[in-house]
Order: sequence, then structure tokens, then C-alpha cells
Amino acid sequence: MGKLFAGQVFGKQDLAERLLAKGEYENCTFKNVDFAESDLSEFIFAECEFLDCNLSLTKLIKTTLRDVKFTGCKMLGLRFDTCNQFALAFGFEQCTLNHSSFYQTKLKKMGFKDTQLHEVDFTGCDLSAAVFDNCDFKDATFDNTILEKADFRTSYNYTIDPETNRLKKAKFSIAGLPGLLEKYGIEVE
Repeated sequence: MGKLFAGQVFGKQDLAERLLAKGEYENCTFKNVDFAESDLSEFIFAECEFLDCNLSLTKLIKTTLRDVKFTGCKMLGLRFDTCNQFALAFGFEQCTLNHSSFYQTKLKKMGFKDTQLHEVDFTGCDLSAAVFDNCDFKDATFDNTILEKADFRTSYNYTIDPETNRLKKAKFSIAGLPGLLEKYGIEVE
């Protein structure tokens, strides 16, 4: 692999003119860094935090994301399904994840807060006990998705077919009923 970086803070100015060195990053913080269209394939990020970063269209092939937190990040068109799936664990707060894919990933107990998830693909995911706090799922795809014990009570704009997804003990608000009944053409007022 590459070098080990531990406990460091990387800011916009630190990486403005050079690429991030391939390696293992433990307990590091990235602030206001523009990674757009970068190749972070095979990097290892453990217990790291990304604050107000742009990771749009970044390549994540075999990238390890272990206990990583993303806050206020722009993350358009990311393929989390290409990440190293071993110990995959992350959370999102106030992020924009539009057009991203979590196809067939295991995201048990993951946290998403105040996050925009327009046209995100959750096909075949295991989102058991995941918490979606105030998230916008406009045109997101849920197909053959495990949503058992997931919490959608404060989220909105989702369309989830109860016949093609596993929803046992999932939590929804009354306001979310239209998203569960859409395929039946039922109008809920």
C-alpha cells in the first residue's frame, strides 16, 4: 500500500496543487477539500471525517471506508457499490448524494441525517435498522431492498413498494403513506 497518515488535518490549501498520496488514513480530518473526479481507488480511510468536501464523481474502486463521517459534503454520482465491502461503515449529515449507487451494499444501522438522496440506487441493499432522519428520497430506487427496522419517520419523497422490498418493523410516518401506496393508484389526503 502507501504511507500511513494518522491524526492529521488536511485543508483546501494543503491539497490544492497536489494529489492526496495513496495510503492509509486513520483518524484524519479533511476540510473543504475538492476531490471532484479524483481517483481514491484502494485508499483506506478509517475513523476519518470529511467536512464540506466535494467528492462528486470520485472513483471509489476497492476503497475502504471504515467508520467514516461525511458532513456537509457534495457527493454526486458516487459508486459506493465498488468500495471494499469488508467493514464498510459510514454516516452522512447535511450531504448531497444525488445520482449515487449503493447497489447490493450492506448498510445495516447506517445513519443518514438531513441528506438529499435524489435518484439514488438502493437496489438489493441491506438497510436493516438504518436511520434516515429528514432525508429527501425524490426518485430514489428501492427494489429487493431489506428495510427491516429502518426508520423513515421524518423522511419524505420516497416511493417504496411493500411487495418488492422487506419492510418488517420499518417505521414510517402517516405523511409517508402515499410513498408506500403509490403503485396502487390510491390517493391519500
